[in-house]
Amino acid sequence: MAAFDATVVITTKDRRDELRRALESAVAQRGAAVEVLVVDDGSSDGTAAMVAEEFPRVRLVSHGASRGLIGRRNEATALARGAIVVHVDDDAVLSSEDTVRVTVAEFDDPQVGAVAIPYVDVLHGPRVHQRAPAPGVWAVDTFRGTAHALRRDVFLRLGGFREDLESHVEEPEYCLRLLDAGFVVRLGSATPIRHYDSPRRSPARNQHRIWRNNLVRAWSLVPLPWLPGRVAKIVVAGLLAGRREGQLRATVTGLASGLGRAPSELLRHRHPVERRTYRVERRLRYGGPIRLSEIRAELPPPAPATHPEEP
Repeated sequence: MAAFDATVVITTKDRRDELRRALESAVAQRGAAVEVLVVDDGSSDGTAAMVAEEFPRVRLVSHGASRGLIGRRNEATALARGAIVVHVDDDAVLSSEDTVRVTVAEFDDPQVGAVAIPYVDVLHGPRVHQRAPAPGVWAVDTFRGTAHALRRDVFLRLGGFREDLESHVEEPEYCLRLLDAGFVVRLGSATPIRHYDSPRRSPARNQHRIWRNNLVRAWSLVPLPWLPGRVAKIVVAGLLAGRREGQLRATVTGLASGLGRAPSELLRHRHPVERRTYRVERRLRYGGPIRLSEIRAELPPPAPATHPEEP
């Protein structure tokens, strides 16, 4: 049995002040046995000292060198002592003391492998993302990294996020493998997390990685009947998005990098999902959310849960 109902994981680097606000909301969670874990990816701004001094009950793992967001999220999930791992960004705030309790309860169906927690991008408007439209289990194709929860045992069994993606598209890449294992992503109903979208993010770097990684995901996971069309659609969508957002150069270099990885991906990393899985994923992507009861029979049965030893 897990030592906690859930672990709230925050991976961080050089965002001490944003992290303080995120931790204040994490340690205030009520109604469940919650561990709070911070993994510091080589900060140089005193982040580790702040956590140790101001939040002594928070579990801190500090590193002197950077491994990157995806790698640290994988590490943190392996270190977590909760059965459910709730990931939030260091520039996000849990708006309610009940967020974790409500989210843990939404794993009541054994075929739910992840919950997409509602959130608002505060600096971009009041729209609520990832919120279930009505009671029940509503399945979607993916979740946003800033606000999601995972079954720890399933995540570890599937190998976690793909680290060579560096950042961006790791969520839909994992979610497609999750679906192929018989588990869905469920829309949550908790009070929306407030995400403040740190201005230190690089738009050009983000666009490069988004379109490169979309192609890498296609090469490795999309079944052959759909692969050529999917690659063509990514290229066209990327060029249009790059022009629209003023990041055409970054998008072109990202697409070129992704196309250049085709030989290695096809020869070394290709493990396409089942065709029935991809059909369901397409339904969720273009027609979701969909009630789990409508697609349950189309998915493989989930493998029995395992209980990895606590670290």
